[in-house]
Amino acid sequence: MLSAIASFTVASLLLVLLPGPDSLVVMRGLARDGRAGGIRTSLGVLAGLTVWVIAAVLGLSAILQMSEIGFQVLKIVGGCYLVILGAQTLWSMWQMRAGVPGPANPAVQAGGRRVGFFTGFLTDILNPKIGIMFITLLPGFVPDGYSATWTTLGFGLIYLALTFVYFAALVLAAGKIGTWMQTPRIRRGIDLVAGFALVGFGIRLATE
Repeated sequence: MLSAIASFTVASLLLVLLPGPDSLVVMRGLARDGRAGGIRTSLGVLAGLTVWVIAAVLGLSAILQMSEIGFQVLKIVGGCYLVILGAQTLWSMWQMRAGVPGPANPAVQAGGRRVGFFTGFLTDILNPKIGIMFITLLPGFVPDGYSATWTTLGFGLIYLALTFVYFAALVLAAGKIGTWMQTPRIRRGIDLVAGFALVGFGIRLATE
């Protein structure tokens, strides 16, 4: 079991560190709303991952994998969401460059705070590949003679813990360079890269 845990931890760490939509939306939240925005988006991503871990444990991801229509529909919806999110990011960058002022209404800002969490959550929950990854990755490390259900749940918790540590490191690092990230020029650059990358991820998810 110790060997299986070590192997899974290494594999999971590599997956967590790979750039993807999760990291992009967290960086986007950091650039827009500082450390608080990064925390809210990170919590949304972790909530989405938790749902997929539970689905993998219960076998729901396996059902999704067998349902070609359901898988394709979720892929297209998730891809469209990422494209829309990327387009909104690019539009925000253009508005900032054009000198269009942001919303000053506290109610709008409060809504934006809620949006940060749901942006992270929807980025994960609408990506069926994450569910398929869990259903194929987690059980593959379960040693013979151990409960598949409980061991899979344990591996899922390890993956969530590694993701939490990674996002915490991003948020802490952003706290030191937050002022730099909030400067208009740097924020426009982050929005530009994140916007095009999210559009690219969305098109790839929906079409491949």
